Amino acid sequence: MSAEEFRRLGHLVVDYLADYRANVANQPVACSPAPGDLLAQLPLTPPEHAEGFEAVLRDVETHIVPHLSHWQHPNFFAYFPSNGDLSAVLGDFLSTGLGVLGLTWQSAPALTELEDRCCDWLRQMSGLADSWQGVIQDTASSCAVIALVAARERTTGHGAVTTGMQHGEAPLVIYTSSEAHSSVQKAAMLAGFGCEHVRKVAVDDARAFDVSELRGAIEADRQRGLRPCAIVATTGTTTTTAFDPIDALADVAEQQGLWLHVDSAMAGTAMILPECRDLWRGIDRADSLVVNPHKWLGVSFDCSVFYVRDDEHLVRVMRTDPSYLRTDFDDQVKTYRDWGIALGRRFRALKLWSLIRTHGTKKLRARIRRDLDNARWLLQQVQQCPPWRVLAPMQLQTLCIRHEPVGVTGDALDAHTLAWLERVHATGRAWMTPAQLDGRWMVRVSIGSLDTERQHVEELWQLLQAATQQKPPGA
Repeated sequence: MSAEEFRRLGHLVVDYLADYRANVANQPVACSPAPGDLLAQLPLTPPEHAEGFEAVLRDVETHIVPHLSHWQHPNFFAYFPSNGDLSAVLGDFLSTGLGVLGLTWQSAPALTELEDRCCDWLRQMSGLADSWQGVIQDTASSCAVIALVAARERTTGHGAVTTGMQHGEAPLVIYTSSEAHSSVQKAAMLAGFGCEHVRKVAVDDARAFDVSELRGAIEADRQRGLRPCAIVATTGTTTTTAFDPIDALADVAEQQGLWLHVDSAMAGTAMILPECRDLWRGIDRADSLVVNPHKWLGVSFDCSVFYVRDDEHLVRVMRTDPSYLRTDFDDQVKTYRDWGIALGRRFRALKLWSLIRTHGTKKLRARIRRDLDNARWLLQQVQQCPPWRVLAPMQLQTLCIRHEPVGVTGDALDAHTLAWLERVHATGRAWMTPAQLDGRWMVRVSIGSLDTERQHVEELWQLLQAATQQKPPGA
């Protein structure tokens, strides 16, 4: 493709995306195809002759978009906010178009230095101490693996990185709450700890890590001859956005000599608001931290910022030094290939830079406050309208709700919950996700899409009430 063809077709792509975003609210939030529907429409074999990029655009319009759920829809209340602000989309476009690859500082100096500055900007915006050093990874799941490898090496005195996990000493143990994300267990598997050495500690009435239960679990493991290694805390759990008590967990970590990693993937964005920072009090005592700007902040996926307070330890754990990557500048610059798993890295910093430069921190803070205010409004409606019930403390912008008609309990209540949620989804006017809490189904309402305003939340509340008018069996 020539530069002139790229210019012409690029305009078509931008126009298409601009129209898509401008009109996405007119689409059903989620599609409802049967598995395999799209596959049945796609050619079984690749084309022998050129069809041109126009064919790709036709495919997008005719086949791809009709099989999408629209994450940028203002009535998207599922999972978590996953925002692709158009300023970040343009930054991502620039990154891809420039086509540089970060192997060393010398291979793309601007990539390294802009990433350094962007991570520090986000640190400042979040009120973190200047002892933190950041690097952009792909997802919080990858960051969890890196954190646990770093924890493993500190506990073993860098023994596992040389002799592996077969050095004959007692197994290492990871502690997290029963409400932690599933990525913690996967990270423990990949880092060599093994699932049976992950302790899922009970939570308290606020759904947060129970520190007294943690102390008991650590003591029990030491008595069995095991080696406690790390605590993985969460500020903003996936199911209820509960906040683990970081200060108290840091006390335990320091007393026991354990690594403390904090997963703040979604909720970390709220910390650009000074009034929210008490929720992660003690954060500067942790060893590592992850925040995902590609969630609530508005950066397009993927952009996960991993912070550590001892970057020299991280580099020692992750470093490789092949001759073909050595340069004369290695002792003067950050070499981000030694800060994670991947050797090559994309220019992710450009989309984070684009978002912050385009909007400024004041506007970003205003949008987060808007979402919090909308969530508080919906909370009030639910609390004032039995038999609706809020099932967990609402810390940020996610509500856990259930409609509980008198006399409907147990499996019948589960069936009622899933039935009214399905009725909501069938309208195409809103999308939420169910989850289990204490063994029973409830519905999460996660507010925070870029274009979600009060009117959309009001429409959702009307839709919820209408969907529950049908009398459940056994009521």
